[in-house]
Amino acid sequence: MTATSKPSNMPASNLPAGAIRHGSSIGQPLTRRDGPLKVTGQARFSADNLPPGTLHAALCVARIAKGRVTGLDVAAAEAHPGVVAVMRPGHAPTLAKDPDAKDGPFTFRLDLLQNDRVRYANQPIAVVIAETLEAATEGARLLAPTYAAETPRIGLDSGEAFTPPSVGVGAPPAESDGDVEAGLSAASKRIAATYETPAQYHNAMEPHAAVASWEGDRLSLFMPTQALAMSQARLAGLFGISPEDIHIESPYLGGGFGSKGVPAGPQVLACMAAKLVGRPVKLVPTRSQMYGPMGHRGPTRQTLRLGTDDAGKLTALDHHILTASSSFDDFFEPAGRATSTLYASPALAIRHEAVRLDTGTPLFMRAPGEATGSVALESALDEMAFELGMDPLEFRLANYAEVEPLTGKPFSSKALRECYRRGAEAFGWAGRPLQPRQTRDKDGFLVGTGMGTATFPALIFEGMARAEIRADGTGTVELGAIDMGQGSWTALAQIAADGLGIGMDALTFRMGSSDLPNAGIAGGSGHTATAGGAIHAAAADVIRQLAELATNDPASPLYGAGNAGVTAADGRLTRRDDPSRGESVTDILKRAGRARIEGQGKAGADPAAQASYAMHAHGAVFAEVKVDPDLGQIRVSRLVGAFAAGRVINPRLVQSQYYGGMIWGLSFALHERAEMDPRTGRFLNDNLAEYHVPVNADVPAMEAILVHEDDAVVNNLGVKGVGEIGITGTVGAIANAVWHATGVRVREMPITLDKLLG
Repeated sequence: MTATSKPSNMPASNLPAGAIRHGSSIGQPLTRRDGPLKVTGQARFSADNLPPGTLHAALCVARIAKGRVTGLDVAAAEAHPGVVAVMRPGHAPTLAKDPDAKDGPFTFRLDLLQNDRVRYANQPIAVVIAETLEAATEGARLLAPTYAAETPRIGLDSGEAFTPPSVGVGAPPAESDGDVEAGLSAASKRIAATYETPAQYHNAMEPHAAVASWEGDRLSLFMPTQALAMSQARLAGLFGISPEDIHIESPYLGGGFGSKGVPAGPQVLACMAAKLVGRPVKLVPTRSQMYGPMGHRGPTRQTLRLGTDDAGKLTALDHHILTASSSFDDFFEPAGRATSTLYASPALAIRHEAVRLDTGTPLFMRAPGEATGSVALESALDEMAFELGMDPLEFRLANYAEVEPLTGKPFSSKALRECYRRGAEAFGWAGRPLQPRQTRDKDGFLVGTGMGTATFPALIFEGMARAEIRADGTGTVELGAIDMGQGSWTALAQIAADGLGIGMDALTFRMGSSDLPNAGIAGGSGHTATAGGAIHAAAADVIRQLAELATNDPASPLYGAGNAGVTAADGRLTRRDDPSRGESVTDILKRAGRARIEGQGKAGADPAAQASYAMHAHGAVFAEVKVDPDLGQIRVSRLVGAFAAGRVINPRLVQSQYYGGMIWGLSFALHERAEMDPRTGRFLNDNLAEYHVPVNADVPAMEAILVHEDDAVVNNLGVKGVGEIGITGTVGAIANAVWHATGVRVREMPITLDKLLG
């Protein structure tokens, strides 16, 4: 199956009633092109596929966090009706590459049944393959593993701290500018405070499923992935085949949030199981089995020291972070990133340290680094503003950076000032009392307000696209892009239609398959810039060729206009200096005897621009909370966010992404925390009943303001990512609002009623 944006039952265009297109798709609030398929159950996610002869697989996972597996009752499992095989160490396909080998920052060590060691709870230790899911599940239970358990290291205080070689993806663990100690000594006001954020686990609606089948050395795979080509390369290395011999279909993802950027161990195990039995195999981890091998947000303990002069200007800012990785691999939460980009201080220092724990390896999780770091930074700024007797917004306006603090590179700081203004005005910030515990509502609940600054880098990766326009006036654009709910099926199609100068109803748009041009990774809020930039370039290549035909043809009204003087819209080329002169794509191609024109395009970072400018999206979030003065129960009653993220392709989708980020920020502030038994290292809440995330009743009245921003430097479309920035200001805004309501400063997330009452 090749994924396409326009199957027979998908509407070609779905503008809201009464909308005016103004001759352009970009900028219009189109509803999701894939929406009808999803709400009617016709969109096929990976686990919905069942090739003929498919077997079902179930994981048997470790119930200890450290030690060895000493026994499996394989005979009992194999005797169960319907069980076909038990894949286990010593009885699994041979891999071409050690799964512990590291090839780069996006290669993580995988547990693929190569030995009897257990490195974390919920590590896969066997796979049972059967004719039915029920038989596989029962077979996995019958394995009844026994262990030689060792004492696990759980929690930030259980290991010896060290300086990691890097944080995030190759970033330095420490950065500084100026003399922090001297700046603190010279300050008229100083604060020092420590903040903690817990481990948080990915809980996308769709698990990390895989449906795998082999034909000789060719692997076919239905698998949710945020990076088709990267997944191909990783699997190719493990199985010793060419990436071209791996075909991955991933047209729809039920959420990714960073956890599906690289293949997870259970997905590779599905491929191994299919190879072992010579039949297609479907493996879908249970919800609890996602806690461990799929990555998570690492815990942090952050200490900030701030100093200011009498005018409220920062004299020093010191940010120390303690985080954790697994015992066997490296990913260290880069929580200092927000501090390195937002506020101006003559002395600034950021240092990361880490400990090793007996857990699965942390991984990218929505707004990695910025989400955790901004909690501490925005809370510390609020504490300092109170010490100074300044309004928190005025304190931020007095200290926000005009250039990136550590590099001196300019960025769009004026957009941040506008976000502050628009957000505060919409929220009604003016007149807010500075002192806490001053306001109650009609029901007697304490009311507090707080704010936080939002930031996220404007990233772009390498991507490619293919475009075509035909003599009948229709066009096609193809690339291996990914939609994990953010709306790529729609926004990228809008870019494609405008690039070719045709309507959405004349466009066939294909994505979500590895046999299409590599569109890079859908991560880091960089997918629209990357995939959209590649589409823009491919379409421009088509229009260039088409314009050459017309402007060099004496029979064309465009003869002599030159490519620079031609625009494409509504299926026509027209002279830029005289829109009345032009002709249709159909006429140009028919006169030239051409059935179609094909174009190629690619996108990537501009080294010169990257060297000269710092590139970020910005925003400001304002929160109101209500707290029961007797019980300490907290309810967020209002959230207002104002965000500037360059050119907006589809305001409806952008607003949805801002809402999603702000809701996650609410979850971070008040709900999410992975609980582990410190004695055994086992999870205590590896399910959605006890791992708390917001439900509809927890989500308040919300407003997301789209602040206009023209950024001609960031990329060829002028777009910035919107998927992650909403978290970064929201957590701090809510934490500050809780303090403002109660007078209690909670520095450990999530904020729960016991911390207010205790």
